[in-house]
Amino acid sequence: MTRVTGHGGGVWSLKVPIPDNPLGHTLVHVLDTGRGPVLVDTGWDDPASWTELSDGLAELGLAPADVHGVLVTHHHPDHHGLSGRVREASGAWIAMHAADIAVVRRTREARPGAWLDYLAGKLAAVGAPEEHLAPLLAARESGRSRTLPGLRAALPDREIAPGELLDLAGRRLRAVWTPGHTPGHVCLHLEEDHPANLPGRGRLFSGDHLLPGISPHIGLYEDPDDSTVTDPLGDYLDSLERVGRLGAAEVLPAHQHPFTDAPARVRELLAHHEERLTGLLSLLAAPLTPWRLAERMEWNRPWDEIPYGSRTIAVSEAEAHLRRLVKLGRVEAVPGSAPVAYVAVG
Repeated sequence: MTRVTGHGGGVWSLKVPIPDNPLGHTLVHVLDTGRGPVLVDTGWDDPASWTELSDGLAELGLAPADVHGVLVTHHHPDHHGLSGRVREASGAWIAMHAADIAVVRRTREARPGAWLDYLAGKLAAVGAPEEHLAPLLAARESGRSRTLPGLRAALPDREIAPGELLDLAGRRLRAVWTPGHTPGHVCLHLEEDHPANLPGRGRLFSGDHLLPGISPHIGLYEDPDDSTVTDPLGDYLDSLERVGRLGAAEVLPAHQHPFTDAPARVRELLAHHEERLTGLLSLLAAPLTPWRLAERMEWNRPWDEIPYGSRTIAVSEAEAHLRRLVKLGRVEAVPGSAPVAYVAVG
């Protein structure tokens, strides 16, 4: 595996593995600045991942202790996981959008078992069968909730403000708020000429918002201490259009590989979600719980082959699409149904 890829103009990417995950790795980007290297994301908090990050930096003649700052596109553990360890090694600052900092803070402060209680209750409410709930309840009873990833993630010490030109010596990097995948996801637009003179406006570090061959997971914003009714899919579709208008010459995502023609990829993703919403309306000709809807949706494999944890994620995605259809007035909850069922209107 090639550990380091140079992208020109003082930008490199490092492959940092994600344990037991089909994505394989996170692309951690290194940006040279006048005050030292700044990382865009850090990868999963795992000994092997830390070794790969350290070895990748070493190939650039750097060490974790040299890192000046960490820009985190969003709070998920394959992006934010190693930020605390980098800060311990270097004294680097960690920056993240305020909405995701709030998630990190609430997660750190939650009582033991709060997340498993929340997930179990939420899944029961959407019609999950007993056999799906049983492992969560067993983990709650055994105290295994303390080992869930992200429960003790590092608390960032700087906020990334939407539209902000970040304080990076010798670089023009602007924050673009792109909620959807998480409430505080940001892309980072390097407003500098492309080193290979590709047509367009600079380069975009896109995190998970814009990927070349994957539609990122858009589920409900999971948070046991925040009951705000949100519309993540609506957020995501709006954010896609915002990013498409930037006209970046090249996109440097956190997974897969760099690509050009961001507007074309945005159009593909907008069309994908429009087709999916239309398909769900057909499925909802008769009332379905979110769980039953997820069972009938198209995924990358048949439902009975989807692993346990991925089913929970799939149901959250079904809920986000339902939330969007309810907001559009195309679907409504069936009064008195328990677990709640939804049906198409008209």
